[in-house]
Amino acid sequence: QVQLVESGGGLVQAGGSLRLSCAASGSIFSIAVMGWYRQPPGKQRELVARITTAGNTNYADTVKGRFTISRDSAKNTVYLQMNSLKPEDTAVYYCNAFRASFGDYWGQGTQVTVSS
Repeated sequence: QVQLVESGGGLVQAGGSLRLSCAASGSIFSIAVMGWYRQPPGKQRELVARITTAGNTNYADTVKGRFTISRDSAKNTVYLQMNSLKPEDTAVYYCNAFRASFGDYWGQGTQVTVSS
């Protein structure tokens, strides 16, 4: 099992910044990819950004140039730096970890609210 604990959400004005953190524990040795997803109110969960163990990243088009995902392997933590936030970034943000042969693990979610 993998446990994921997110932190860093909150309320921010449009144009502001937040940094989300996700600490992984448990059977982390075979985690291949970690990432962030979000679920806006009334909408489906969507990919925001993800990073592989090799450091390869990909982003949703809506956040490219504004968000940066990074990984501290020594701390088993993934970060999402969010700049130039917009009201449409308002969502519950979920940390995700994918283990080969085991599938996906999810954090409990953290609320990000961007006011206009």
